[in-house]
Amino acid sequence: MNSDREWMKVPGVNMNEDNITRFGQTVFKIKEYEGLDYFRLMAAFLIVAIHTSPFTSFSQEADFIVTRIIARVAVPFFFMVTGFFLLPGYLKDIPSSDNESGQVIKKNTAPLVNFMLKTARLYGIAILIYLPINLYSGYFSQKNMVPALIKDILFNGTFYHLWYLPAVIMGTGFLYALSRKLNRTSIIILSVILYFIGLMGDSYYGITVRASWLKTFYDLLFRISDYTRNGIFYAPVFLVMGAVIAYSGRKPTLNRCISGFMLSAVLLFSEGMLLNRYNLQKHDSMYFFLLPCMYYLFHLLLLWQGTGRKSLRAVSMIIYIIHPLGIIAVRGFAKVLGLEHYLIDNSLLHYLAVCIISLFAGVAFLFIFHKFKYDTPDTKGRAWIEINLNHLKHNVKELRSILPGDCTLMAVVKANAYGHGDMRISRELNKTGVYSFAVATLSEGVQLRRNGIKGEILIFGYTHPQDFKYLVKYNLIQTVVDYEYAQILNNYGKKISVHIKIDTGMHRLGENYNNISNLEAIFHLENLRIEGSYTHLSAADGSSREDIAFTRNQIDHFYKTIGRLKNLGYNPGKLHIQSSYGVLNYPELHCDYARIGIALYGVLSSGQDHIQVSVDLRPVLSVKARIVMTKMIEKGDAVSYGRMFTALDSRKVATVAIGYADGIPRNLANGSILVDGQRAPIIGRICMDQLMIDVTDIPDSQQDKIVTVIGREGGSQIRAEEVASKSGTITNELLTRLGNRLNRIYLNS
Repeated sequence: MNSDREWMKVPGVNMNEDNITRFGQTVFKIKEYEGLDYFRLMAAFLIVAIHTSPFTSFSQEADFIVTRIIARVAVPFFFMVTGFFLLPGYLKDIPSSDNESGQVIKKNTAPLVNFMLKTARLYGIAILIYLPINLYSGYFSQKNMVPALIKDILFNGTFYHLWYLPAVIMGTGFLYALSRKLNRTSIIILSVILYFIGLMGDSYYGITVRASWLKTFYDLLFRISDYTRNGIFYAPVFLVMGAVIAYSGRKPTLNRCISGFMLSAVLLFSEGMLLNRYNLQKHDSMYFFLLPCMYYLFHLLLLWQGTGRKSLRAVSMIIYIIHPLGIIAVRGFAKVLGLEHYLIDNSLLHYLAVCIISLFAGVAFLFIFHKFKYDTPDTKGRAWIEINLNHLKHNVKELRSILPGDCTLMAVVKANAYGHGDMRISRELNKTGVYSFAVATLSEGVQLRRNGIKGEILIFGYTHPQDFKYLVKYNLIQTVVDYEYAQILNNYGKKISVHIKIDTGMHRLGENYNNISNLEAIFHLENLRIEGSYTHLSAADGSSREDIAFTRNQIDHFYKTIGRLKNLGYNPGKLHIQSSYGVLNYPELHCDYARIGIALYGVLSSGQDHIQVSVDLRPVLSVKARIVMTKMIEKGDAVSYGRMFTALDSRKVATVAIGYADGIPRNLANGSILVDGQRAPIIGRICMDQLMIDVTDIPDSQQDKIVTVIGREGGSQIRAEEVASKSGTITNELLTRLGNRLNRIYLNS
């Protein structure tokens, strides 16, 4: 319900809005919880149900079950989301001073203050939205209006559904105040005590009033707030619960979450029905078994990970704010058109109509907001990368056409998909039927999984033993780099999927092909699920007689080793030996996979490379930038650092808003930029954020003109291979060095 920042503090880790955290020895980006975002929308519709009673036309008891028991999970869920993302850093048991420096450790209050101010602004807007209705209903004509207004603003809400906003503000502020004096355990205990005090003034009030002194206490309490479901008695326990779940590293298993949720849900249902049967409830917002039910439900939702859905967060908030207006609109519409029988008397149709109107309002608001928002920098304001997804699909089709029918394309998306953006590229590849991926590191594999990428994911590189649990959790395949590492993997004690790397001559990673005894021993390790074996060809891009002979030897060593293992009764799993150049120069090899990296993106490592297969590869990436300014320089004037370029006559110079901090090599020699399809030479040293070009012979060169650094413009083209060659490197390095401050814009045409 609240608009929270999707990041949190983790013990021992310095985190920021780049969403970086550390698990064991591996740095990951912070998780995105798709389940939480989808349940926000469900919870918003549950709140609509509470205020419309959709089943009263059919069964009062059924409506009570749905709106007074099941739907009561909605508001606690929103409190827990706030606690989960906002509060862990404030409820930690932090010592008062650093042992080494003696300095007092102060908590950063900025996120908390920003959240409270943002929520207060939202509350103020909501009050103004419902002000005309309050005026029409005579709200401001009541006796003791000023005290009543203060009470409503602080506790009850100025309209019946708005109480949540002051409750979340008060609850977070209250917990922060407690955290300055109390440790986390004390805060948890106090929050539970307050909840039980509130509980006795809510669902268990029928028991409370039997003791006169308790009744007197609650009578005084209800003079301050009409309900105990507020920011003191109700909100803190759920806020704390969310924070503790975020802070704790101990997560219950899926089976435990399911069984715990089902048991607590049954107990919650029984509790609600018994309280209702014996007419004990003053209100019905708070239940004893709501606490364990929310604990297990929240953990279940955390297990549903994937791409975060920011739009659902906004829409659910709008539905919550606007749905009472939807109720008024539906009733008014029904009366005007004479449809009361359908849209008012039929409670279920009434509920559905309110949901549809509220959802439409949320989507419409979001559309208008995104269309007219002005505070986001233009993605094409300075310099950017354009990714042609149609070229990617074309390359997949071309490469598949030269593979044997039983060979699967394994897309290599390491290093941010060679600078193209691994998440978007992998999603697009999934759409084209690619379900085998390779990455270099564990964190790359985890990010793919967390963003919903389907299929096999092989990790080429080393994973630290402390992080083996993530191999299992995210169903990743680890490379066995040698027998000793295989033993370490096996000692983890749980089944791990692996591919065995066999060193046939590159001497980087892999068990040597001659060490048959070590390779044999790997197959005897009971916790390794061996799903494949592979090697790496170190000179497959070479066309010299020596390189070809060396590559043929590597191929021979690999297949002979595999043959020996099979003769000994071992199953080496699926085989792969070819990378991009292995496919382009040795397409006749029959393997289960072909690991294709640079060729997938439509370029070769070097423009001088000769390949044996004719294939139409199209570059997927191009780099664009804008001219910042132009100026005339005279004979003898020098340009850029070090005065490396001196004009021999009068020249027109344009400054382009891209530099080596964006990944353009500083040592790019004799490079050029396309301006109106014409080549403009780069002059002087390339700077961190700009470079200069000579546009004397290009008359229409002017400020704000878009130029092409890499790519096609008109009938001219600057290929990545050319830029790499003139920089003394290969396209693999050039593309992977393109900086993250270059926005990547994905095109389908």
